[in-house]
Parts: sequence; structure tokens; C-alpha cells
Amino acid sequence: MGIFDRGLEKIGNFLARVLVKESSGYQPYTPSDPATLSRTLEPGDILLIEGNQFISASIKYLTQSTWSHAAFYVGDVLGTTDPKHGGPCVLIEVNLGDGCVATSLDRYKSYNTRICRPVGLTKEDRQQVVDFMISKIGLKYDTRNIFDLLRYFFPTPPVPIRWRRRMIAFGSGEPTKAICSSLIAQAFQSIKYPILPEVTLAPGRAHADSRYARGEILHIRHHSLFTPRDFDLSPYFRVVKPTIEYGFDYKKLSWSGKVSDKDILRAREIVDEEKGGEKKAG
Repeated sequence: MGIFDRGLEKIGNFLARVLVKESSGYQPYTPSDPATLSRTLEPGDILLIEGNQFISASIKYLTQSTWSHAAFYVGDVLGTTDPKHGGPCVLIEVNLGDGCVATSLDRYKSYNTRICRPVGLTKEDRQQVVDFMISKIGLKYDTRNIFDLLRYFFPTPPVPIRWRRRMIAFGSGEPTKAICSSLIAQAFQSIKYPILPEVTLAPGRAHADSRYARGEILHIRHHSLFTPRDFDLSPYFRVVKPTIEYGFDYKKLSWSGKVSDKDILRAREIVDEEKGGEKKAG
């Protein structure tokens, strides 16, 4: 590696550290239940995460979605412990700067999450997808191409909707091979499992009605253009909600019947924070 490349890598590593800094004041919409989440997940599941990093705001804006990150659940086959967050490494994900790594569920115990489960996978195909993801551990994110990082410093870039997804894959091509949802999409494409519906006008078949939607779906066939939102919207992945899976009974809920002054104050603070964020984005 030459002096120029080393210089770019240093700048890229600095930009990456800034982008992954977490914003203060984040709170999930609902209380997290890590234990229920853990016993609900199955190998092959995709865990979508809302995220509160600087880069998360940009991804959520570009994809028009709540979800900014995706991780792949492999179960306890790795047999390692997450040295940073504690707990067994059961997730494989791609992080900016770190590349493809294994981590624990404890990392996301305070975040809004969603489980997306592929339907009808054979035992052999499920194992192939798991093996594919495990084989990618150690894949590095190329921080030398700083243009791939600079785009995320504009949380709300003034670009038309039809171009926003393209910005996700903009750049050299090398770093985008190691983006969270792109690698997972590649894993499922290796067994020819669909993520978005085929574009067809045949009677009785799922199809995109608008010209823009058809063009969008056709354009993102390549794994590098898939985003976390696509697994949520896919008709081939089932959304699994842990609370409902284990016998939810609304009759057993305990309601206070009165909103406390503390709750009202907190609600006002949240509204003020959201308004402040909108003004900054504007």
C-alpha cells in the first residue's frame, strides 16, 4: 500500500468513526424484551434495527424507512462471546469501518427491532445461507474511498426520490459489497431465494402497478442495491413479532388509568426534540 493509499485510509477511518457515533436521547417506541427476542429468533432470520448513529439518519432518509441496519441470525454455532457487548455471538453483520463481524443480541437490547423470516426454506438451503454469512466474517469495509463515506454526511440530501436508492450504492463498488443488507441479499440470492416480487403483468400474479415501481424493482436486482427496508416489504419474508408469538392476551394488560405529570413532560420533550431535528434537516 502506497503513501497515498495509507493517507486515504487514515482519512476514511476518521470519517467512519464520526459516522458511527451515536446520538443522545434515543429511546425505543416500546420497552425492549431481549429474552423473548432471543428465544423467538431462528437461524436464517434477519433482524432489522432502527439505529441512532449519524449514518443511520442518512440511510433512513434515503430509503424512506424506519430501519437503517440489518443483521443475520446464525444461532449459537459460532461458539464465541462478544468481547465488547457481552453475550454469545449469534448475529453476523456489516458495520462501517469494522466490516463483517459477529456480535451478540445484547448490542441491540435497547433498540427498536423487527424480525423478518424467510418462508419455506429447506434445511439444506438454510444451512447454505448460514454458511455463506459465516464465511464472510472478516470481510473489510474499504475506507480508502472517502467518497463512499462523504455521502452519509448529508442526512437529507436534496435529490429526487428516484435517485435516493442509487446513492446507497454510489462509489467505487468495493465498499458497497460489504454493506449490511447487500451482503444478506447476496446470501439469499446464492440459493435463488426471492426478496422483492418479480415484475410481471400476468393475470393473478403480483406486479408493480406504476412505471416508477417497475423500474425501481428491476433496477435493484443486483444485491448491492438492496436496503434493510426491502426485507420488511418483501412478500417472501414473514414479519415475526416476539410478543405475539408467545400468547399475547390484551385482557391481561394493566392500565394505570391516569397519565402522570412525568409522562406528559417526557412527551413534550420528545415533540420538541423532533421539531428541533426537522429544523436542522430543513
